[in-house]
Amino acid sequence: MLIRQIPIRNALSNYMYLLACEETLEAIAIDPLDHALCLKVAEELGWSIKTVANTHHHHDHIGGNEPVIAATGAELVAHVEAMQAIPNVDRGLQAGDTLKCGELNLKVMDTPGHTMSHICLYFSGAESESPALFCGDTLFNAGIGRCDLGGAPELMHQTFVEQIFPLADDVRVFPGHDYIENNLGFTLDREPDNQSAQSLRAEFKAGLSAESYVSTIGLEREINVFFRLDQAQVRTGIAVSLNTDERELDDQSTFVGLRRLRDEW
Repeated sequence: MLIRQIPIRNALSNYMYLLACEETLEAIAIDPLDHALCLKVAEELGWSIKTVANTHHHHDHIGGNEPVIAATGAELVAHVEAMQAIPNVDRGLQAGDTLKCGELNLKVMDTPGHTMSHICLYFSGAESESPALFCGDTLFNAGIGRCDLGGAPELMHQTFVEQIFPLADDVRVFPGHDYIENNLGFTLDREPDNQSAQSLRAEFKAGLSAESYVSTIGLEREINVFFRLDQAQVRTGIAVSLNTDERELDDQSTFVGLRRLRDEW
């Protein structure tokens, strides 16, 4: 699979993606908000956009659909329950569906939490290529998506327990926004002794480009506080911040508490 991660450099630091079949150069555009840039990059690469895939219905992910489709004739796909919220969806997707483009196959994951109708797209890997997760606003580098814009943190936790946490360490992470430096700050606010987060933040301060950075699930287990719910420093800090008896906290209440604190951080 060929991947181009495209930073939009808007106020929300969106990413959009072009994924292409190596044999046919047919491509999928994921959340192509900046339609002109998306079309320009595809033309420069010689890729032919056949599908536009929206991870969810928020405007900063669907705003470029119409002009990309007008220019390419691409099919528009999204979560089957988002079809009323996203104009002109050609095909609704459900958990377990396969999104095909040339010889490229992506598994559709139904991942509620940020919204109630959110999908992630999973590439299972190849002999010489590690797996990849295109996760929209479900998982960010060192963080997770908000749940107060039409979702629910309890559902987000369930999504992570059932679908994200079990992924292999070598799965590459391609999120819908670049919030990594702020997210590392939040992890260190909750877990000041996290040496992996300290080291990575130092790399960014020394000039590492966030726009070219690609995380993995294995690294997220080290730097993302939402993966570290049972760590003593995290659990104790949540109890103090929420004025709660630590003995009453479980993984879900810790996750929900972290999300609430991150909303206000």
